[in-house]
Amino acid sequence: MNQETLRDRLYGCYVTIPTMFHDTPDLDVNLDATRQHVNFLIDGGIRTGTGVLLACGAAGDFSTLSFEERILIAEAVVDEAAGRVPVILGAQTTSTRELVALAKEAARVGAEYIQVSPPFYFPHTEGDFYEYILAASEAADIGLIIYNTFWTSPSVSMGMVERLVELPNVAGLKWSVPGGVFAGMEQIVAQFGDRVSVIDNNGSFVVTHILGARGIEVHTANYWPQWAVSFLHLLEAKQYDEAQREMMRVLLPFYKLWDEMRQFTAGDGYADKLLMELVGLPSSRCRPPTRDVRQQFRQQALEMLTEVGVPSAQEVSVSV
Repeated sequence: MNQETLRDRLYGCYVTIPTMFHDTPDLDVNLDATRQHVNFLIDGGIRTGTGVLLACGAAGDFSTLSFEERILIAEAVVDEAAGRVPVILGAQTTSTRELVALAKEAARVGAEYIQVSPPFYFPHTEGDFYEYILAASEAADIGLIIYNTFWTSPSVSMGMVERLVELPNVAGLKWSVPGGVFAGMEQIVAQFGDRVSVIDNNGSFVVTHILGARGIEVHTANYWPQWAVSFLHLLEAKQYDEAQREMMRVLLPFYKLWDEMRQFTAGDGYADKLLMELVGLPSSRCRPPTRDVRQQFRQQALEMLTEVGVPSAQEVSVSV
């Protein structure tokens, strides 16, 4: 696919699928639960034209998965999606060699994109990062989504974005900016939104949609995909007042709960998983060092679901 097609298919609710594990000492990957979740999302309206699925992102426990596990999960998601929704493989890594291997394997199993961040741990230069992305671009015929993870690695400058979007298979920018940067998110959309798909990971969905962003990172989709799709439709219909009210009604309580959980443990995806469990979906804890939040926060989580009106919110037992 050419850059325009890759950009156009990268649209709507950007859903990071949590990785589910078996309740065993080693917390082995539960591919059956992952497949069930893919179907739940598709049945709830997340499909081509309303969303995309990311396997093995941060909320998918990529940092605790082996290379082989990442590929097995991506293969299961692609197979279960069966062409009904585009699939992305999270390819964050500290190694260019591994990035190239992830790009090749993602293309082999049928993913349409990989999500790539600057390498973390060392403060790499922009020259390092450009060659890192170039290696992935040349390794496989697959779309690239540049993910600005400024909280774990160096932020990507506007000048570097200008260079990266010239690569023929760079399809998207998944973006957020540090607090206090005036109009930083708006500048990205305004400058690059006509060339690649900008996915708002900043929570400023109304403003960025007005300016031309094409995607929204929305955790709510994992336990309430119907709401996420209806919210997307509000944006598409330019019902921005109602969209903003829905953000305050549904998204704000989620992020308040998540902020409380962050005082207890680090990582990602644990809030999504608990909320999935409380609407009756297969789920699990995250792998350590992220601690199990399910007992300590389950009552708060259930109250939040009930408060915002999530269908089928229920008290269910959990093995720990």
